Amino acid sequence: MTLQQNTSPDSAPMSQIILTGDRPTGPLHLGHFVGSLRDRVTYQHQYRQFVMLADSQALTDNMDDLSKVHRNVLEVALDYLAVGIDPTKTTIFIQSQIPELTELTFYYLNLVTVARLERNPTVKAEIVLRGFERDIPAGFLTYPASQAADITAFKAGVVPVGEDQIPMIEQCNEIVRRFNRIVGRDILVEAKAFVPEVGRLPGIDGKAKMSKSLGNTINLGASADEIRAAVKNVYTDPLHLKVSDPGHIEGNVAFTYLDAFDTDKEGLAEMKAHYQRGGLGDSIVKKRLEGILQDLLAPIRARREEFAKDPAQVMKMLQEGTFKAREVAAATTDEVKKALGLSYF
Repeated sequence: MTLQQNTSPDSAPMSQIILTGDRPTGPLHLGHFVGSLRDRVTYQHQYRQFVMLADSQALTDNMDDLSKVHRNVLEVALDYLAVGIDPTKTTIFIQSQIPELTELTFYYLNLVTVARLERNPTVKAEIVLRGFERDIPAGFLTYPASQAADITAFKAGVVPVGEDQIPMIEQCNEIVRRFNRIVGRDILVEAKAFVPEVGRLPGIDGKAKMSKSLGNTINLGASADEIRAAVKNVYTDPLHLKVSDPGHIEGNVAFTYLDAFDTDKEGLAEMKAHYQRGGLGDSIVKKRLEGILQDLLAPIRARREEFAKDPAQVMKMLQEGTFKAREVAAATTDEVKKALGLSYF
């Protein structure tokens, strides 16, 4: 497949600029597809969209496994292309290759206190999740400033996030307001958090989050056999011991996935009613789910395999997207430096 990079004029108004992205720590999965990827395919026709491979941010808690981040830049890029993110409509770039983002982060760190960073609910939750206690990598703690740099560098007015990430956007906007107040004019743009209709997808084991580290995912590039095996292990209703028993829908991962992917809502409603009154086995529910996921992922897998035949071409696409993104980030950084009185020559 041939890839072409977007070379259209930078004409979209600020309110129509969108920034989104992922940490390249492993192949993407159904949770990413529901939470962001399929929306990005739509957004690229409505906004001037930037999609970032956040490799620098991924290092904040992966410095002991550098190869994981490096090798997954290509893997995630393949997932982007496979689901239909089009580099002629979306600028896909690598965070670490834009030094202006690091420069902006440094300036923004002067606009926020350590105490405020520690109070950020998202940061606090992630610290507990990773068991850092007080051994928090400084880069991890200061991530809100880094994210503010990412967002403001492209003057993004819209940032799609999960509900747990809303505090990050709020803190970004605090930095924006303080900067604009200090320099006496509106240089940076506040961003609006956009939460997708379908929230976080649980893991196949019933855990609240589908996570690569927990091994409870279904990857976008999963084979037919891998999909079949995963669906077989999908958590249902532990109290539904016999086919004749009434079953519960709430907390039943099989039905959660069907809600997310089954387009036959009338047929699904009938299946739910049957399950709840009893007389419908889990195997029937899982058979329906497997068929839907096989149909969904087969073309994605095929496109991924096709793009993977020419990794050099994919990397070239990333290089071109990064070059384009850097031009935008550099222009914003110049504005910031001038406003701070740091332009001398």
